[in-house]
Amino acid sequence: MQNVQNQRTIDKIWKSEPTIEGAGVHLKRVFGFHEVPLLDPFLLLDDFRSENPADYKAGFPWHPHRGIETITYVLEGDVEHGDSMGHQGNIASGDIQWMTAGSGIIHQEMPKGNNKGQMLGFQLWANLPKTSKMIDPRYRGIKKKDIPIVRMQDGATVRIICGEIEGSKGPVHDIMIAPEYFDVELPAGKSFTHLVDQNHTVFAYVIDGEAYFDHLREPFSHDASGANYFDMSTTCPCRDGTLILYKKNGTHITISTNQHSVRFLLVSGKPLNEPIAWYGPIVMNTHEELRQAFQEYNEGTFIKHKS
Repeated sequence: MQNVQNQRTIDKIWKSEPTIEGAGVHLKRVFGFHEVPLLDPFLLLDDFRSENPADYKAGFPWHPHRGIETITYVLEGDVEHGDSMGHQGNIASGDIQWMTAGSGIIHQEMPKGNNKGQMLGFQLWANLPKTSKMIDPRYRGIKKKDIPIVRMQDGATVRIICGEIEGSKGPVHDIMIAPEYFDVELPAGKSFTHLVDQNHTVFAYVIDGEAYFDHLREPFSHDASGANYFDMSTTCPCRDGTLILYKKNGTHITISTNQHSVRFLLVSGKPLNEPIAWYGPIVMNTHEELRQAFQEYNEGTFIKHKS
């Protein structure tokens, strides 16, 4: 294990909360508007999982985005999609859709589930810097077969969406916030240590199982008010549906398990430290830019790119 002085410690933890989005999709909101700017440059993370098609079939009909990137990662089931750039297709199990909305895009996402009615996936929103809010939209569809899988000596299995592990690089490059996005599985009785940029925001989200996300395996410390973030009284190990946000106080993070295995997302990125004006699916830097975006949408001049 790395020197304790180089290890990041936990800043805050909280549980995802049930909510309804789109045309009536039941999901869990991991973080969103109320957490800004805690996770800068990340804006939102939704966990959509269900074995009941009635929870997700209504989907997310046509809606606009501007000023952000949306990253959809599907583990089980299918999501049909289409957009104003003329793309149509299917995000299948294990696939990624990385969409840079830039100056504006209109799209829809319609979860279909699998033949057992199961749907499991995540959507992450990443902010774009002021200088890139109005770039041309870009769409990248990444298939499961193109996502490298690294099986490490410490027992971890890592799917690399973007970033690098032991010389293997993910298929997503040239992102302005220099993100890392890993899907990590760790067997019982093992540990996983990863080097991170000292200035980057780093968080983990537990998909399944449980693990210790503090290298000292200490109970999560209370804040000055005597309560954990969102009044959540919990100690490590952290379990399914828990978000772990790290302090910027080290260059390494270590996750370890006891008798249970764990699967989690590990995400990091360079903070933008810019003002945020956010309403619904559009995120800009000023309220005037936000007002203009919705005015253009209502007037039919929102789309700037050529189809």
